[in-house]
This record gives sequence, structure tokens and C-alpha cells, in this order.
Amino acid sequence: MPLPSRVKIVDVGPRDGLQNEKQAVPAAVKIELVHRLQDAGLKEIEVTSYVSPKWVPQMGDNAEVMAGIRRQPGVRYSVLTPNLKGFEAAIAGPRATWPDEIVVFGAASEAFSQKNINCSIAESIERFAPVAEAARDQGIYVRGAMSCTVGCPYEGDIAPERVGYLAGLMKGIGVQHVGVADTIGVGTPRKVQAAIEATLRHYAVDDVSGHFHDTYGQALANTLAALELGVWQYDTSVAGLGGCPYAKGATGNVATEDVVYMLHGMGIDTGIDLDQLIDAGQYISDFLGRKSNSRVATAVLNKRAG
Repeated sequence: MPLPSRVKIVDVGPRDGLQNEKQAVPAAVKIELVHRLQDAGLKEIEVTSYVSPKWVPQMGDNAEVMAGIRRQPGVRYSVLTPNLKGFEAAIAGPRATWPDEIVVFGAASEAFSQKNINCSIAESIERFAPVAEAARDQGIYVRGAMSCTVGCPYEGDIAPERVGYLAGLMKGIGVQHVGVADTIGVGTPRKVQAAIEATLRHYAVDDVSGHFHDTYGQALANTLAALELGVWQYDTSVAGLGGCPYAKGATGNVATEDVVYMLHGMGIDTGIDLDQLIDAGQYISDFLGRKSNSRVATAVLNKRAG
């Protein structure tokens, strides 16, 4: 199969990347990061989540952030909504502040589902059925994140059949697009392909994306493996924001800069200006007071300084 000629990147840095940061990141900084990402050419940005501030205090300013964004035509702004209460909060303000897309989630591992949200996979997806229905009734797109699709911190390897089972459940409640996520970054190319192939039994390739963590340095190899199956949409995080909570000190999300550099080097179009993207990553890294997790950004910045 020929590789896709164009790839769509969803930058999850403002939400998935920042949510576990210990230091408070002000709404103004999050808004500026979103602006810099869209100025760099990103057309899909995961902005925030509507979860209880008791559990994720970093996202307590969600309404302020969504109201403060200067929206650009052609850019899709998404938010994570873990339940109906979260969805209702996401559409509580004026229509201009609503998300274009919501994200619901489920694990391909029963142990992970039980330990995280105290219910089975089937029960967790059933809870999202009214959320998906309410969103679609309002014309809001519904994306599903499938976590632990190749490995789980409690169960180890995850069989592709489990991924197919989860994809089928998501399809059943009206989820329009699913992301195959290697949440702990243990996946390798063949395992990732098996998880994607199981998903493709339920969803068309245009409705499937990859979400790879770089914990073990496999994210770019796994992205290439997914490209070989025709997958042309990927979640990435500017500056590699977002650690991996299950591997002490490990990087989590793959850096947007590294994926874009690889794609451009392969002649695949992303619509993203790499230099501006690196500047956006430097902006948030400077605020957080640490180096970017992107190898490409580090190399380019060193070259600029030289």
C-alpha cells in the first residue's frame, strides 16, 4: 500500500500534555500555546478537559481557556469529556465557546479499566453512550480514545481481539472516530499493526488515528508502521509534553516536532511550519522551566544558537 501523501496531526499538548504538570499553568499561557500552535499550521488542537478540578486541578480553568481562544476558521478545537456532567459543562457557555469535538475514552485492558474507573470495559463505554448521543444531537463530533491497546501496566501484553472488542463497543454507541493509543509506550511496530488491523474491522481507515508514546523510544517506528497500513491521522504533543505516569521519569507523548520532521523528510505534507512549531514548543518549555523533550527541537535550537 502506498504511504499517505498527507497527514493530519492532532496536537494534544494543551490538554494531555499539561494535565499532569505539578506547577499551575495560567489560562493565559494555555491560550497563547493554542494560538502559537494554530499559527504554526495545526488544524486540530485538543485544548482542555471538563473533569472535576478535584481530580485534575490543572484543567479547572477549562471554560476560561475555551472562551479566551481566538478561533481560526478551519481549526477544530476538541475537549475531553469524561461523563455527561463534563459534556454539559463544555456547552454551558455561548455557542462560540463550545468545542467542535469531544473525546471519550476506554481501555482495551479490563484490569486497567477496573483500577482506573472501577468498572468493566463494557460498563465504561455504556456510561459514554448518553455523552456521545448528546454531542451528536448538538452537531459536535465524537472521537474515542482507546488506551492500552498494545500493553497495560497491570496485564502486560494486550491481545488484538481486546482492541477489536473495544472498537466495536465504541462504534455501537455512535463514536465516529477512534484513536489507537499505546498509553505506556511499550508497543513495537508489529504489535501496533495488529492493534490497528483489529480496529479496522470496525472502522474505515479514514476514521482511525494513532496515538503513540515514546517511553521506550518506539513512537516514530510505530508511526511508520501505522503509515504502512494507510493511517493518516496522529495525536502528538508539542515539545513532547506529558510524562508517562506508569514509568517513572519516562517521556510520554511523542513530540509533534519529531513526527513532523520525519513526515516532511518522507515527502509527506502536514501543512505545519516546523520552525514555528519549534518556537511554540520553546515557549511552553521556557514557561515550565525545562528543556523540550523533542530531539528535533533540541537539534534545531542548538544549530540556531551555534
